Amino acid sequence: MKTQPLLEDLRLFCAVARNRSFAATARELGLSNAVVSKRIAILEAGMEAMLLHRTTRSVALTEQGETALQWAQRILDDVDQLADAVSQTRTEPVGLLRICTSSGFGRNRIAPALSALAKHHPGLEIQLELLDRPVDLIDEGFHLDIRFGEAHEPYLISRRLAANERVLCAAPGYLRKHGKPKRLADLAQHRCILIRERYQDFGRWTLQGPHGEETVKVGGPLSASNGEIVHQWAIDGHGIILRSIWDVGPSLERGDLVRVLPDYSQRVDVWAVYPSRLSTSGRLRACVEFLEKSLTE
Repeated sequence: MKTQPLLEDLRLFCAVARNRSFAATARELGLSNAVVSKRIAILEAGMEAMLLHRTTRSVALTEQGETALQWAQRILDDVDQLADAVSQTRTEPVGLLRICTSSGFGRNRIAPALSALAKHHPGLEIQLELLDRPVDLIDEGFHLDIRFGEAHEPYLISRRLAANERVLCAAPGYLRKHGKPKRLADLAQHRCILIRERYQDFGRWTLQGPHGEETVKVGGPLSASNGEIVHQWAIDGHGIILRSIWDVGPSLERGDLVRVLPDYSQRVDVWAVYPSRLSTSGRLRACVEFLEKSLTE
């Protein structure tokens, strides 16, 4: 090895490996493509190894790059935990937090909470990504995922932040035209608006009711990967939705939507999910505790 790699270049390399793109990494970090390319070239020259295969559309790790990525992530985690240890001695968390959550909940609840967190702990660098798809925290380099439901991955830790339930609802106009379902099985004959969002089952709704847990297979002509779109389509009268009370509560209060089968609901609490290797992180702990307080106020 000609020269020791800089920590900034290791972080940049990890970002390129995660994004599989120089251009996407440049946008994420606020750099030019030329700077990203130059710093990676310097890193490769210093390590005397080609770390990335480059094509016109994307980049991929070489075998040496795979090894370098594992070590780089380990080194950067150690540096982050060093910062945590030092910050705990002065009771002020510092460092980077990469957080992800779903788009609607992120915009309406998590973003305002993180704004308050940033004012309370100005030493934190917070990056929030809104993703309506399943996320691999470790592979994609996130420190924290705010999701509905506990983690099923055995290598992740979950902490409950707030209670939440999903309810069935539809516009009054839809119910006047198509009638109200009298039992859960009736939903199979109704137009249900489905959502392909993160960890939510598609086409199968399981709810708790008077007879315990029941599951019904549902369908309809409309589906989307975004909860806010599904919410609006329900208001427009296109069908029945199963949505979190935090989302549809104001529409129910205004009468834009009404509860369907009000004896049924789906309990899906809000959870903080994070890799076990960061479970002792001071900045992560400060963030999770702050969010827990914010979401229950």
